[in-house]
Amino acid sequence: MALLTISGLPGTGTTTISLLLQEKLGYSYVYSGELFRRLAEDHHMSLSEFGAYCETHPEIDRELDDKQLLLLDSDNLILEGRLSGWLAYTHHKDAFKILLTADLDTRALRIIKRESGDLEARKQEIQQRERSEAKRYQKYYNADPNKQDYYDLVIDTSDKSPDEIVTLILTAANISH
Repeated sequence: MALLTISGLPGTGTTTISLLLQEKLGYSYVYSGELFRRLAEDHHMSLSEFGAYCETHPEIDRELDDKQLLLLDSDNLILEGRLSGWLAYTHHKDAFKILLTADLDTRALRIIKRESGDLEARKQEIQQRERSEAKRYQKYYNADPNKQDYYDLVIDTSDKSPDEIVTLILTAANISH
């Protein structure tokens, strides 16, 4: 049995690494951020607008959390999400919890490469989104899901290739591939 959670701020490489792990291991993969994006679209809002909306509508975060908690009882699964590792930690789920980090400039450049845009505008957008999420997580959970103590492995992805990161994860998690 193996359950991996991959958490990190926007642009740290969580999706890239999750997809590579899925390909290498053949595990199922769930991206909780996609659920959030769909809800934002359903509400006809941008991600930042929807994040601000969620600051006064805790039921949305609770619904997403409940879905993740159900998934955290799965085998051979990669669960990617900002709160997935924190949820596994606080609910004592048997998961290998990974946090990916990177500096703001690196993250903004990665997002520009993926979605285009201006560096300074992207950095401001990232910081606004992070402030909104931090406010919600503090208000709803009295927690910071980026606190490194919650994780079994923390990797700064700023200067590492995706293949190097995957190798670090597989070695630390003691998963043969």
